[in-house]
Amino acid sequence: MQVLKIATAGSVDDGKSTLIGRLLYDTKSLTVDKLEAIRETSKKRGFDYLDFSLATDGLVAEREQGITIDVAHIYFSTDTRSYIIADTPGHVEYTRNMVTGASTSEASVILIDARNGVIEQTFRHFFINNLMRIKDVVVAVNKMDLVDFSEDRFNQIKEDMIRLSEKSTYQGQKLTFIPVSALWGDNVVKKSSKMPWYNGQSLLEHLENIEVKDVYEKAPARLPVQYVIRPKTNGHHDFRGYAGKLYGGEISVGDQVMVLPSQTTSRVKEIHFFDKQFTSAERGSSVTLTLEDDINISRGDMIVRHNEDTQVSKELVANVCWMDKHPLQQRGKYLLKHGVREVLARVEDLESIIHTDFSGESNGRSDLRLNEIGRVRIKLSKPLFFDTYENHKSTGSFILIDPKTNNTSGVGFIQ
Repeated sequence: MQVLKIATAGSVDDGKSTLIGRLLYDTKSLTVDKLEAIRETSKKRGFDYLDFSLATDGLVAEREQGITIDVAHIYFSTDTRSYIIADTPGHVEYTRNMVTGASTSEASVILIDARNGVIEQTFRHFFINNLMRIKDVVVAVNKMDLVDFSEDRFNQIKEDMIRLSEKSTYQGQKLTFIPVSALWGDNVVKKSSKMPWYNGQSLLEHLENIEVKDVYEKAPARLPVQYVIRPKTNGHHDFRGYAGKLYGGEISVGDQVMVLPSQTTSRVKEIHFFDKQFTSAERGSSVTLTLEDDINISRGDMIVRHNEDTQVSKELVANVCWMDKHPLQQRGKYLLKHGVREVLARVEDLESIIHTDFSGESNGRSDLRLNEIGRVRIKLSKPLFFDTYENHKSTGSFILIDPKTNNTSGVGFIQ
């Protein structure tokens, strides 16, 4: 069954957790115990309705404050496909959490309170969707019941978002606008009769009809070698296989390939998955390749198709989201982890601070602080083979690790 990964984002009290809870309830994905707990808590709070936000806000502080703080992953299924929802916080102090949740998502839902319209936090949510190159974005205008299901109000918010999208540098994005009332379920799973002027699909209908092949990245094949398999048993004395996860494209038996960084070429002899052999491997497959030639390949090397080589350099420029309470310092030294490869890195220059409200960039700073995003030039101790994030998400991203604390300090997207 296909799996669609979705990131959600919304400002305080936009009803994001309620929307997810409503999706779970209407798709019968809540357990009996969970539903009973929601009923009891809603009754204790004096509500005459079920507070579906209780289905997702897992931390005590979240339940008490009625906000989302941590990233939670929620799973549910329909007859069509399975879903993984990254429920991310919307506050500015949790920008790093939003980036984390969106980093593995293929579609996104941005909530807007129909009463408040497009606000500063909406700019930031949309900016992060652009930064992460999420192709299918749903703008769910929530709490339509509080504006009398007004078509004019919905259209005004739609126009504001379209104007905002014109500031985006990412042109491969599809925006879909859906008016909803998460509390009462209007246009969440089923079409609502209260908004006859809306001719589109409900939220779930739209998600069900997203072609997964359209949101998966299409890019040159990349196989970072995670492990070199040498059984040295009687039956496999001369076996030498290169195991890893295939990103971007497909590889078939007989394809001419090149190994980086040595740039040695060969052809694919066999493709193994556990105890079976295949003639080709699709992107996303974890496989073991054997080659026709005996080549010196180690963990951290990369196998690519011939004439589809990556950039190779000891220097790169990236947009970095900082996740550490200790600021990134110019000339600071870190470990850069790119796939399975790890190299020493030094920050040569903090070129600019990128404002997440689409107001541009500013320079003159020598440090990048928690939850800020900046354009950084980095020098490496060894050559790295990479793509730009826009062309290849898997090989265009990395993390920076503080060698003193071993904390993940930042995540970078190569330009």
